[in-house]
Amino acid sequence: MVPREAGVINVQGGRAASTPARAAAPTAKVFVSDQDTEGVIRQSLSDLGVDDAEFTKGTVETATAALATQASPRLLVVDLSGVEDPLARIDELAAKCEPDVSVVAVGDRNDIILYRRLKTAGVAEYYFKPLIRDMVKRTCSSVLSGGHDKATDSRSGKLIFVLGVRGGVGATTIATNAAWRLSEKGQRWVMLVDLDMQNGDAALQLDSEPSHALREAFEKPDRVDKLFLERGTLHASQRLDVLASLEPPGESMPLSEDAVLSLFGKLLHRYRFIFVDLPVTVAGGLLRVLHQPSTCVLVSNASLASARELARWREWIGPNSPERRTLHILNMIGADGGLTETEFIRVAGQAPDITIAYDRGIAIASNLGVKATQKCDVLNRGLAQLLRDLAGEPAEASRSMFRRIFG
Repeated sequence: MVPREAGVINVQGGRAASTPARAAAPTAKVFVSDQDTEGVIRQSLSDLGVDDAEFTKGTVETATAALATQASPRLLVVDLSGVEDPLARIDELAAKCEPDVSVVAVGDRNDIILYRRLKTAGVAEYYFKPLIRDMVKRTCSSVLSGGHDKATDSRSGKLIFVLGVRGGVGATTIATNAAWRLSEKGQRWVMLVDLDMQNGDAALQLDSEPSHALREAFEKPDRVDKLFLERGTLHASQRLDVLASLEPPGESMPLSEDAVLSLFGKLLHRYRFIFVDLPVTVAGGLLRVLHQPSTCVLVSNASLASARELARWREWIGPNSPERRTLHILNMIGADGGLTETEFIRVAGQAPDITIAYDRGIAIASNLGVKATQKCDVLNRGLAQLLRDLAGEPAEASRSMFRRIFG
């Protein structure tokens, strides 16, 4: 392996020391445009004992810009006054928030249609000005006490499995770089889970040192809570966390599907996207996990053996459903000894969804980590297609992003 730059990894207590501490979010953030509205909300929160609320003059657009770089609070109040197309602005806000935030909107329009659309979109409540203090306080109290019936009851984020049908086809590089790009360029909250606990190198590609937190999460799933996740995850960047363990080669680590499902269920409330680097040696025992609402990205190279294995995995996983689907990335097409794309399609029985051409520079760069692979244009073009599919707008343009993400 090509050595990394000296001093990149300096681990203390299982966490990359070079990673900056993530600032804790306040209980509430308020973005409103006038002093009267601010005063009512400030007094309501004070009555509830909330003393760490942050107030910023502005509208929902101000909030969207701020939350692109800040952690989300439990309660977010945004102003829609004077904003054109407020539903579109709410969609944009949703892309930047963490999944468990509750949003209260205020505005200058007494419009029942707007109210219904905002509620359908997943907004906790909408009030038009001037605000009534008791009503605002009641809603804020319900949100902060957990009594508010949020649009998401069981899941919020999106689950993406990345499964190499054979070893050495580049699945880890694709999973790691996709997670990095979506967090850095897409400004989404992303978790990367490496389920290869004997040989995985997803953390290594992100200049992080694996801990034993992932193993502990599976062995004692009842102990996994917000504090455990905050302490046990590796912060690869401001919006990208990693769960990875590197256990002794001789120790077997059978995974309970119930423990895996329990962990994923908790992660889906905290992150927009959960990428799972899933080795074939583990995937065979997780069929129930693979049948959860998710996208399974099968990665192959252009070899004859990969074409055969791809067909076998497609058959084993089963056909797509409304909540679960399978994509195929044909990686390293054009490498010596591989089939042509036409020959591969004939053997595999289906055309790939995405192709990535062979580039020797990708293999070299992957040994240096994601900062090096960001310069690989061939890889980046393929990942751009994948991320447009995973995070782009659906065909049904009228469907709100709050409903897509929170519901």
